[in-house]
Amino acid sequence: MKTIDKIYIDGEFVAPKGTDYFNLISPTTNLQLGKVLLGNEEDTINAINGAKKAFKTFSKTTKEERIEYLNKMKSSIEKRKQELIDIVTEEYGGTFQFASVSYDYMLKSFDSAIQLLKTYPFIKTMGESEVQMTPIGVVGIIIPWNSSNGFICGKLATAIAAGCTAVIKPSEMSAQQTQLLAECFHEAGLPKGVFNIVNGLGDVVGAEISRNSDIAKISFTGSTNVGKLIAKEAVNTMKRITLELGGKSPNIILDDADLSKSIPMAVAAAFMNSGQACIAGTRLLVPENKLEEVKSLITKTVSAVIVGNPKNPETTVGPMVSQKQYDRVQSYIETGLNEGAEILIGGLGKPDGLENGNFVKPTVFVNVKNQMRIAREEIFGPVLSIITYESEEEAIEIANDTTYGPQAYVSSSNEDRAYNVASQLNAGRVQINKLGHDPMAPFGGFKQSGIGREFGILGLEAYLEPRALIR
Repeated sequence: MKTIDKIYIDGEFVAPKGTDYFNLISPTTNLQLGKVLLGNEEDTINAINGAKKAFKTFSKTTKEERIEYLNKMKSSIEKRKQELIDIVTEEYGGTFQFASVSYDYMLKSFDSAIQLLKTYPFIKTMGESEVQMTPIGVVGIIIPWNSSNGFICGKLATAIAAGCTAVIKPSEMSAQQTQLLAECFHEAGLPKGVFNIVNGLGDVVGAEISRNSDIAKISFTGSTNVGKLIAKEAVNTMKRITLELGGKSPNIILDDADLSKSIPMAVAAAFMNSGQACIAGTRLLVPENKLEEVKSLITKTVSAVIVGNPKNPETTVGPMVSQKQYDRVQSYIETGLNEGAEILIGGLGKPDGLENGNFVKPTVFVNVKNQMRIAREEIFGPVLSIITYESEEEAIEIANDTTYGPQAYVSSSNEDRAYNVASQLNAGRVQINKLGHDPMAPFGGFKQSGIGREFGILGLEAYLEPRALIR
């Protein structure tokens, strides 16, 4: 059993002032893996002070210096590839498939930040004035448990590219993952205070980051409810905010789509990261006259989904991160039944032989109406709702009838038709006949899925303030 009793402040691993421990529980077995000593308000203030001091000099570094730091960070991560993948499967219960893809995305975060630095003009001419794009200041990075190290790498790489320093609050449930990543970054030899990591609870560490006047910007990924609390607190000191929040993403299969391709892709979109993803395509919109064929293909596809040990390379769906999350998913499955939806496959309870972990049966509902809670609220588990439509216009209307909008999906054998439909969807990203990631394209949500964008030029500029010199 491992005990993590250090946080990272001002270039050093130090003992936190906090005295409370948080138990780290395996999602696969529900046995204790270890414990982490949590930081408190004083630790957070110390981290912020370290970042503030470092900002004075780091904000003046050249593009070339920042590129060198980013390359060193990437190199340190590459040396510990297997450890970084293994700890995700052990601590989070993320599948080997997910952990491997997440690792690749971590590396791409540094590649894209370096590419931006090589091409982005930090001094521009607008009208008759010179506009200097200046680092915004100390950034508070608050992240969830469903892709902890991936989020840290993406946000921190961008902050460093912009010339900012950072204080990071990871999920307390991701302490082993964070510890390993902190060791990688420490080895990279960044100047003291450029990045700081404080393990702790949201209402302690996160709250101090949200209210502290020395934090210029917050980049948060997590639930919409918590995002709203952070935004309310941030406005008191006029912090800039980037919020990447919840989702209930629609996946429209048009009537000319090749179902033999689009249905397996739809299942993959719904059950990605074991369904614990804001961009999961959890509402599947299909033509009414294709429903029976869709049901048959869905049943066949989901029956082949392997649920189990996340370390098994063949596993598609692993356990929910915690008993609390398992109970949440179960309650939504029960709600769906109470609302009158019908289970096509899956249902309540755990799969046979997996009773010790937080495993959920991959579940698909039919006879779902878009006003049902299972179609409107984020479940964050492997639960898919099938909704029928009669016309293309109705499909678009149903897809947009949600408070969320991080991502959407469209399948059609006609690229122009798919493009036309995609262009009418209220989502930050729309996947057309594919599942992919472009690290240079903006990512973020419409409506209550967030504020601002990450990745690419727009993501970088979220860490910059324009200063116009008029002479």
